[in-house]
Amino acid sequence: MYLKPIILSLILLATARAGQRPNILFIAIDDLRPELGCYGAPQVKTPNIDKLAAGGMRFDRAYCQVPICMGSRACLLTGILPTSKRFVGDCRVAVDVPDAMTLPEAFRKAGYTTLSNGKIFHGKEDTADRSWSEAPWQSAANMQSHDPETTRRLSKTKQRGRIYESPDVADDAYPDGQTARKTIEDLQRLKKEGKPFFLACGFIKPHMPFYAPKKYWDLYPRDSIQLATNRQRPANAPKELKGSGEFRSYHLAGLDENSDEFHRMMRHGYLACTSYTDKLTGDVLAELGGLGLAENTIIVLWGDHGWHLGEHNFWGKHNTMHLAIRVPLIVKVPGKKPGASSSLVETTDIFPSLCALAGIATPATVQGRDFTALLDDPKKPFHEAAYSRFVSADAVVTNHFSYTRYEGGKSEMLYDLSKDPQGNRNVAGDPKYAETIATMKKLLKKRQVEAAK
Repeated sequence: MYLKPIILSLILLATARAGQRPNILFIAIDDLRPELGCYGAPQVKTPNIDKLAAGGMRFDRAYCQVPICMGSRACLLTGILPTSKRFVGDCRVAVDVPDAMTLPEAFRKAGYTTLSNGKIFHGKEDTADRSWSEAPWQSAANMQSHDPETTRRLSKTKQRGRIYESPDVADDAYPDGQTARKTIEDLQRLKKEGKPFFLACGFIKPHMPFYAPKKYWDLYPRDSIQLATNRQRPANAPKELKGSGEFRSYHLAGLDENSDEFHRMMRHGYLACTSYTDKLTGDVLAELGGLGLAENTIIVLWGDHGWHLGEHNFWGKHNTMHLAIRVPLIVKVPGKKPGASSSLVETTDIFPSLCALAGIATPATVQGRDFTALLDDPKKPFHEAAYSRFVSADAVVTNHFSYTRYEGGKSEMLYDLSKDPQGNRNVAGDPKYAETIATMKKLLKKRQVEAAK
């Protein structure tokens, strides 16, 4: 007769604690490099993301593990590092690491409502049955909302249409606007339900093609667009270094891809789409605050990889150059002081860090590291070297250098970021850097061994 009150008390205590567990708002942005006002970009207009960064922790040296959408998202959402046999090409978590628990799955098992809107996994069906409380939502206008076979067929279309458009339409005329609207509706519903939630909101832009409402293009007069000053190939770069040719699958409006006019058009499109996504991010954050949820919600905003904007005449990612692997990462935790950290972090570290912040056990398969100590001490050293790889290239980045070694070991790149942050000169063959090369090789081997475990 005394057990019932005790059991009831325990249930009430557990319920109270569950109510105090932090919500997670997880904002993923496709192809977004740190081309944001809060990262010092001189021309882009991103007031909403800048405001988020001003109230949170901005990570200035965050790196993705694979500079392509599929692999990068697979790494982050499992906390697992890539290898030459894992997260390569058109990969899926359910195929490459079928026994690994995903980030939303860990929160779902802990009693959270987990929802996915827009592009989160690359392929909404990947682990959907165990990761999400409801079927992942995507706009019907998003190509990935089709079945996998149709998506693959459409993605191989030789000519995908014009690379940019700027119609005078409302924000929700495009999939990203519809994703923001759906996320806002979910916030309203989740507020009423009162359960802790993990709500993922994935925006496609600024991924090509550069489609955004006219008002965002109007923010940037075309003749004012600043161009890359290093459009030449890096000096001494090996033949293995290549850029992405994805942009050539679109109609380029009759422009010569080497012309200033083409470079200005491409940059204009990227900036317009970035400002469009910034506005949608602001709409979601405003609703979060208006509902009174911000006080108990951890906000994470990240880009899945970097992007070249004409530097070295590259457009896109698909290599291990610094601009292709460095990403924006902002984490806002209620009660934590805002700041900025230059410590090296990886996107695989997001998984264990969110688990730590929510008081959830980190799955044994996770290889990432908990960076929550940096939220209190931003200058605390973290990774000695950040690791990335793409197809046949493996790379590590330290505080001052970026090193890439291609399979077979015959070709390598070393960039002195302290003197050459844009990566204009490969100094791997310079005798003055022989000791640095030896050190970077050891660091790379160490990270490869760690990834292979």
